[in-house]
Amino acid sequence: MSETPFLSRSADEVLDGTEPGRRSGRLSYSVVTPVRNEADNLRRLGAAMEAQRLRPATWLIVDTGSSDDTLSIARELVADQPYVSVRELSLGDAMMRGGPIVRAFHFGLGLLPDCDIVVKLDADTSFEPEYFDRLVAEFEKDERLGIASGSCYEERPDGVWRQRHGTGAEVWGASRAYRRSCLEKILPLEERMGWDTIDLVSANVRGWKTRTVRDLPFLHHRREGERELSRFSFFVKQGDASHYMGYRPSYLAIRTLFHTYRDPAAIGIAWGYLTAALQRKRRCTDGAVRTFIRSQQRMSRLHLRATEALRPRSALAEPLRPGRRLNDG
Repeated sequence: MSETPFLSRSADEVLDGTEPGRRSGRLSYSVVTPVRNEADNLRRLGAAMEAQRLRPATWLIVDTGSSDDTLSIARELVADQPYVSVRELSLGDAMMRGGPIVRAFHFGLGLLPDCDIVVKLDADTSFEPEYFDRLVAEFEKDERLGIASGSCYEERPDGVWRQRHGTGAEVWGASRAYRRSCLEKILPLEERMGWDTIDLVSANVRGWKTRTVRDLPFLHHRREGERELSRFSFFVKQGDASHYMGYRPSYLAIRTLFHTYRDPAAIGIAWGYLTAALQRKRRCTDGAVRTFIRSQQRMSRLHLRATEALRPRSALAEPLRPGRRLNDG
């Protein structure tokens, strides 16, 4: 992947930043939130952002074609908070899953003022007032930390919020913070499903660290794949993305069996992978990324991947609330 600076923009296009981080001697951060029909979530996220102990220089909301009240709510947030801005982006032709989010993020990058950290933040998240204060502190403690997130919790059918786990260089895409100097090395991001694995690997092969801050929770209010027509369709797209990233067939088979044990629809992973292979679909052009991914999927490392996937999933006694710390009474 070529090294690309932030998308070019003219001086009159750049948003004004309040830069509270730099004024306080802290690293500064800005946030881009792509949205489409997020009226039910955006107001809650706005409350969480307003309650932050360390506020962003800019929070840019990029609407990609909402037909509900999302834009109205975004404009209310702009009127209430000086660091909030909203822009509209027409996407035109249909894009692959993941593409609209990344396209909106790229668009937003071209409008942000200079800052040390850039966050891609989904509208269906929420967190406590110290969330970004602590996340920024992780970057301040380690100058080689390139990408980081808090720990993702999703509500299960029993009503309990449980921690999610992934394998390998795990950082959650719903709340993903990039050190600007790292991001500039890995741009442009892939406008397709799998972008949030490829960017991590691309950072790793360039010497950057990536990690999840496990004792820093955030809530993800929409289950992954919930907007798909079916769970099977969601898993088929995962299989297609796995083929694009060059997954080993042996690892893909084991991964399919692991997920199918919990959700029969996960057989779609194998279907998507095989379909992509038979159709000779193109693969990621970054050979270093494909090699790194395959190196982590060797049978000799399978026990590490299994340990990561089977880690105990901690639960929250109650949901986090904007403006309230978890341990408050």
